[in-house]
Amino acid sequence: MAEFVYPPVIRTALTAFKALDLRISIVGAEHVPATGGAVLVSNHISYLDFIFAGFGAYRVARRKTRFMAKDDVFRHKISGPLMRGMKHIPVDRTDGQPAYEAAVKALREGEVVGVFPEATISRSFMLKKFKTGAARMAADSGTPLLPVILWGTQQLWTKGHPKTLTKRHVPVTIMIGEPIHLTEADRPVMVTRRLRAAMSEMLDRAQREYPAKPAGPDDAWWVPAHLGGTAPTLEQAEAEDEAEATARAERRAAR
Repeated sequence: MAEFVYPPVIRTALTAFKALDLRISIVGAEHVPATGGAVLVSNHISYLDFIFAGFGAYRVARRKTRFMAKDDVFRHKISGPLMRGMKHIPVDRTDGQPAYEAAVKALREGEVVGVFPEATISRSFMLKKFKTGAARMAADSGTPLLPVILWGTQQLWTKGHPKTLTKRHVPVTIMIGEPIHLTEADRPVMVTRRLRAAMSEMLDRAQREYPAKPAGPDDAWWVPAHLGGTAPTLEQAEAEDEAEATARAERRAAR
């Protein structure tokens, strides 16, 4: 079936990458399956991650990734038509079953479905706890998990910092790991642990091999605390997330 929205969006993204002279490096390109369904699982450090995670699969094997995203994005007057046109999958956080079923159906039909198992952006830029949905989807559809790690995208636009979409020459690492094929004996919780462990190793490598350093103390916010940066620790970030969630719930209750 012809697609009229995804191709021009990809071309627009490629033009922007070129104009900003982003130094994109794709590692592990050979792991992207040329055909068949796969659950692309990515870390989440930026509002732009779906673009770069999808770009890795597209650049290597021309695979178009259908990302699962909160339904708020689909209700927006600009992003909504684009998201629907690219056949991304809306997720209602109060009832995720329809989205889950749509994702499994797409996987069985040979699509690549993108998932952020941390659910929200990590303020610490380290891996948060993973939800088991990706592993369950892979098991129910009989497709592999494809781990992807992004690094550098947080410099462009992330939670708690002003967006700098015109920043030039930013290195962006897209690291693709070996697919994880499930067996009937595998359990989602154990598979999720394996997946997170593999992605943790990939993230550590991406961070340590990253070719750029902060321009100075004021620019160290995008570097994790354990590497000498001023990003919050994982524990501090979790506390900030909890405070934000509480405030959001109080605002809803006050309406």
